[in-house]
Amino acid sequence: MTTLHDLENASEFVPRHIGPDADDQQRMLATVGARSLDDLMTQVVPASIARAKPMQLPAAVPEAQALAELKAIAGQNKLLKSFIGQGYYANHLPGVIQRNILENPAWYTAYTPYQAEISQGRMEALVNFQTLVTDLTGMDIANASMLDEATAAAEAMTLALRSVKSKAKRFIVAGDAHPQTLAVIETRAEPLGIEVLVANSKAEWDAALAGEFFAALIQYPASSGWVQDWSADVAAIHAKQAAAIFATDLLALTLLTPPGEWGADIVVGNSQRLGLPMGAGGPHAAFMACRDAFKRSLPGRLVGVSVDVHGKPAYRLALQTREQHIRREKATSNICTAQVLPAVLASMYAVYHGPQGLTRIAQRVARLTAILSAGLAQLGFEARHHATAFDTLCLKTDAQTAPIAQRAVERGANLRTAWNDYLCISLDETTTRADVQLLWQVFAADGQALPDFAALEASAPDLIPAGLRRSSAFLTHPVFNTHHSETAMLRYIRSLSDKDLALDRSMIPLGSCTMKLNATSEMIPVTWPEFGGVHPFAPADQQRGYQLLDAQLRQWLCQATGYAGVSLQPNAGSQGEYAGLLAIRAYHRAKGQAQRDVCLIPQSAHGTNPASAQMAGLQVVVTKCDEQGNVDLADLKAKCEQHSDRLACVMITYPSTHGVFEAQVKELCALVHQHGGRVYVDGANMNAQVGLAAPGEFGGDVSHLNLHKTFCIPHGGGGPGVGPVCVVSDLLPYLPGHLPGTLAEHAGLDKAHGVGAISAAPLGNASVLPISWMYMRMMGADGLKQATELAILNANYISVALQSHYPTLYASAAQDGQPGRVAHECILDLRGFKDTSGVMAEDVAKRLIDYGFHAPTLSFPVANTLMVEPTESEPLAEMDRFIAAMVAIRGEIARIEAGEWPQDDNPLKNAPHTAPSLLAGDWTHPYSREEAAALSQLQPGQLKYWSPVGRVDNVYGDRNLFCSCVPLSEFAND
Repeated sequence: MTTLHDLENASEFVPRHIGPDADDQQRMLATVGARSLDDLMTQVVPASIARAKPMQLPAAVPEAQALAELKAIAGQNKLLKSFIGQGYYANHLPGVIQRNILENPAWYTAYTPYQAEISQGRMEALVNFQTLVTDLTGMDIANASMLDEATAAAEAMTLALRSVKSKAKRFIVAGDAHPQTLAVIETRAEPLGIEVLVANSKAEWDAALAGEFFAALIQYPASSGWVQDWSADVAAIHAKQAAAIFATDLLALTLLTPPGEWGADIVVGNSQRLGLPMGAGGPHAAFMACRDAFKRSLPGRLVGVSVDVHGKPAYRLALQTREQHIRREKATSNICTAQVLPAVLASMYAVYHGPQGLTRIAQRVARLTAILSAGLAQLGFEARHHATAFDTLCLKTDAQTAPIAQRAVERGANLRTAWNDYLCISLDETTTRADVQLLWQVFAADGQALPDFAALEASAPDLIPAGLRRSSAFLTHPVFNTHHSETAMLRYIRSLSDKDLALDRSMIPLGSCTMKLNATSEMIPVTWPEFGGVHPFAPADQQRGYQLLDAQLRQWLCQATGYAGVSLQPNAGSQGEYAGLLAIRAYHRAKGQAQRDVCLIPQSAHGTNPASAQMAGLQVVVTKCDEQGNVDLADLKAKCEQHSDRLACVMITYPSTHGVFEAQVKELCALVHQHGGRVYVDGANMNAQVGLAAPGEFGGDVSHLNLHKTFCIPHGGGGPGVGPVCVVSDLLPYLPGHLPGTLAEHAGLDKAHGVGAISAAPLGNASVLPISWMYMRMMGADGLKQATELAILNANYISVALQSHYPTLYASAAQDGQPGRVAHECILDLRGFKDTSGVMAEDVAKRLIDYGFHAPTLSFPVANTLMVEPTESEPLAEMDRFIAAMVAIRGEIARIEAGEWPQDDNPLKNAPHTAPSLLAGDWTHPYSREEAAALSQLQPGQLKYWSPVGRVDNVYGDRNLFCSCVPLSEFAND
C-alpha cells in the first residue's frame, strides 16, 4: 500500500527542475553507452576528487513549504519608514512594469545580448537607459549599467588614471561622499598603489586641489544633502590635467544643473530610486557616463546602434574589443556582468513617467524637503550643515542626536546619524504629508506645538538656489514622450519582448553560462516587501531576516563547495574573483611575504581571471595547455620553480574551460602548495561538481561561485548576478568586509585583516539571495547531486548525438571501450568547414536563429567552435529539437560543399532571415524561401520565431558609434 510519506512527496520540486524523466534518462544512457548514472559519473569524474561524504543539507521540501519557511524568515525583518538616504530610497515601481518585466520570464531569463539579432528588445531598453543617463548628466556617452554606485566610482578612478595627462597617483575625494563609496574606493586603490586623500573641510579641499593629483571625486548632491556650483572647482581640477568625477543622483538632476555643463569628465551614480526596491542593497543599476574622449576605455557594456544587411537600424554591443575576454590582463575592467534587468526597469520607469513626470516627482520631493526644513526651524533646529538641499537635511543635534534617533525608531522611522552629533533626513517619492508631520513629532519637545503644514506649504522657501536650477531640456526623444498610458506602456513592453529569444521560448545552449531553470517559486520572494523594503544600512536588529537568510545560505554553500567560509558581498562573479585574489594577497602579506605577487593563469582561462589578477596588483604569468586543453603540468611546474619565491597563486577553472574534468587536479594543487602558493578554483563550472566533488576538499583554497549560474538566479539579460567568495579556514580572516557597525560583523570577519568593502552594500545584491535559498531548500542534497548528474548526462548525450556531424573537440581519455567523456558542456569543432564550404561558426550561430534557437557560446575558448551546455533543466524533447536543427544545418553545409549552393550565397551566410526579406517581390537566392525560413523543422503547433533584423554589421557600428536614442534619419535605407 502507498504510504502517507510517499503521498506527501517532499521532493516534488526535483523532477520539476530536472528536464528528463526516468524513462528519458534510460534512453539517453543507452545512447551514450553507460549502464546507469552512477556508471557514467565514474567515467566522467576522476575518482581522486570524488566526495568522501554527501552534503549535509536540510531535506528537500515542497514549494509551498519552502515559501512558507522563507516567509517566516522574511518576517523577522522590521520594516520602518526609511529616511536614511545615503544613496538608497523608497519609491513606487509602476505595476505595469513590475508585472510585465520584473515578473516576466521573457525579460529575466534572457542572456547577455552578445547575439544581437535575437536581443533587439532588451538592447533598445538599454539604449533608453544610456540616453536617460546621458541626458540627465549632460555627458557625451554612458554605458549600459554598472554593478553599484561605489564600484562605479572605483572604476571611474581607474578610468581617470589611464586617461588623463597627470602623472600623479593621488585621488582626491570630497569628504561628504557616501561612506560606502569611499570604502570601496579605498579597497580598489590600495593594490594599485593609488593614494586616496579625503578632504573633510573647505580648507582641506582647497589644499588638496593645490597639490598634485590625477582625479577628484565630488558627491553632488553631497551625502548630507547640500548642493553648490562646482564649475570653478572643475576648472581648477582641469588646470592640474586631472579628471573631474561626479557621483550624482538622476532624480535630482531633473532640477539641478547637470555636471556635464560644468565640464565634468566622468559621472557615476545609481538609478535605484527610479523604481527599484532598496532590497538591503541590490541589485540596482549603477551607471557611468563620460566625455567622448574616454569612450574607448569606458568599462562595462555599451549598446550601440548599427545597421543590418538590409540597411535598417539595429542594436548591438559596441566596442567589444575593450572587454576583458579579449584584453585579459590589459583589460580596462574585470566586469563581465552589468545590471541589465535593473537598468531595463529604471529605463522603463523613465519611459512611463517621461520628463514631465520625473520632474514632478523631483519637485514634490524638493518641496516636501523645504516644508520639513521650515517646520524643523520653528521647532528650534536651525543649525544645518548647509543651507541648500534637494531631498536631504542634515541637522546639528549634539546631545539630542541619540534620543531623537531612538524616538524616530519608536515611531516607526529610521534617521541617519552623521559625524556623531548630526542627524540626516532624506525624503523620497513615497514621502507623504503625514511623514513630514511624523518627523516634526519626533523632533518636537514634549508639549511643543507642531508647525502648521498648510501655512508652511505656502511660505517655506525653496532650498535649491536659483543659480543651480536646470535650464536644459532632457529626455526629448519620442520614446520618453509617448508611452504614458498603461495601455501604451503595456504594448511597448510586449513589442520589445517579442523581438527577443529568452529561456521562456527555447533552450539557450550556452557553454560556460549555465542557462538553467529559474523556477517561479524561486522568483516569487523577490517582490516581497519584507525583503525589498529594507535599507542596507538600517540597524542590524531590523535585519534579522536577512541575517538568518545570509547565515543559512552561507552554511549551505560551504557544504556544496567544501570550504570553511563564504562571503556573499561580491555582487558579480568578477567581484568574487577579485575578492578572492585580495584575500590571497592579504594572507601572504600577513605572513610577511608581500613579495609574492605572481599569479599563474592557464591560456584557456576565462578572461576575467587575468583582468582580476591585474586589478589585485598581481603579475600575470601565462601557463601552457596541452593538445587536449588540459593544464600542461610540466610547464606549470617549470613556472612554479621559476617564480617560487614570488608565487602568490594559480587560477584554474574546474572542470576546465574546455569542458573536461582534468584527472591531475590534485597533483596540480599539491605542486602549487609546495611552492608556497595558493590555488584559486574558478567556480564558473560548479554546476558539474555540486554533490560529486568539492574544490575545498581536493586542494582549492579559494573559489567564487556564480549564483546566477549554478544556483538559479536569473541572468536577466546580462545581470544581476551574485559572486560569493569561498575560502579555506586559514583564509577566513581575509574575506571582504564592510564598514564597522554593519552586517559584516555578524559573519565573524576579522576587521583587522579583512580586505575591505568589495561592493556598496554589506550583503551585496541581497534581495536576490532568496532565489538561491529557495533552490537549495527545495532540492536538498540528493536533488542537487541529481541535477549535477543530469547536467553531465545531457552534455554527453548531445556530444554523442552530434559526434558524426560535429566532432567534440575535447574529451577525457576513452576507457574500457567507452568513448571519451565531457563534463557539463562540450565544444563542437567547426573549424574544418572554413576550407570545405567557407562556413564559419558564426554562420551556424546565425542560422540557428532561423531554427528558433539562441546560439551556443561562439569561438570560446577556441576560435571557430561552438560550446554547448544544455543544463539539467532541458527536457529530452527540446535537446532532440536542438540536435535536429544542428543536423539539418550540417546538411545545408553539405550542399555548399557539393557545389549546390555557392559559398557566398546560401542560407548560412544570409542568416538570419527576416519575414520582410522573404516577402520581397524578387527572390534571387539559389535556395527557396521555405528553406530560408527553416519551416521543415517546426514542430506541430510550434510558432515560428522571426528575427526582427537581419545580420548586424559590427564594423559599421564601431565606426559610426551611436549609443543613445537617435533619429532614424541618421541611417541609410538602401
